[in-house]
Amino acid sequence: MKVVAFVTIKLNSQRLANKNILPLGKHPLCWHICNTLLNCKTIDEIYIYCSEERVMDYVPHDERLRFRKRETWLDGDLIRAQDTYSAFINEVDADIYVAALTTAPFIRAESIDSGVEKILLEGYDSAFAAQALRTFAWYGGKPLNYLPEKIPRTQDIEPVVIETSGFFAFKKQVWIGHKRRIGFKPYIQFVDDLEAVDIDTKEDYLFAQKLFELKGE
Repeated sequence: MKVVAFVTIKLNSQRLANKNILPLGKHPLCWHICNTLLNCKTIDEIYIYCSEERVMDYVPHDERLRFRKRETWLDGDLIRAQDTYSAFINEVDADIYVAALTTAPFIRAESIDSGVEKILLEGYDSAFAAQALRTFAWYGGKPLNYLPEKIPRTQDIEPVVIETSGFFAFKKQVWIGHKRRIGFKPYIQFVDDLEAVDIDTKEDYLFAQKLFELKGE
């Protein structure tokens, strides 16, 4: 089965200006996820999906990274992930797609490979990165995973599974038939706090910078 990874990148950003090319460690933010994909063993092709070819100046200089020009309307602030996914999938054929995000610079190649292998070898139709948080959670004005009159110990509480932006891997038919990046038999690849870091705001970016200083390049 052919496995294709794609990174959708726009060089303008609404909430954090120039987010994808801001320096993080010794490289731009978008460099890190591309480097991670290059170290994956399960991926056959990697595409940078962007409206501007100059994006290739900000990613690893490796011939395995392919530039795919996308329409400029996909750079709009109101564009959803579904729009860019559909556009790319209509242009590049694969059996399994891996959508990777620039905002998850700490996701590990081993985590992505593990998720893809579950699809390839164990019958799952998709895989995604997530965290299992043992915490007192509420939703819709009500407690989600505990009874207020029976407060459990933290170690006994039912964990809440939270998606991260690490990666989403899915079979082509899951998207073509249902427009879903998480299918009906998904494998949950649990990740640690570092891998789960997502950069969306200035505060996120400053936090990630501190993490890089602590962990080193």
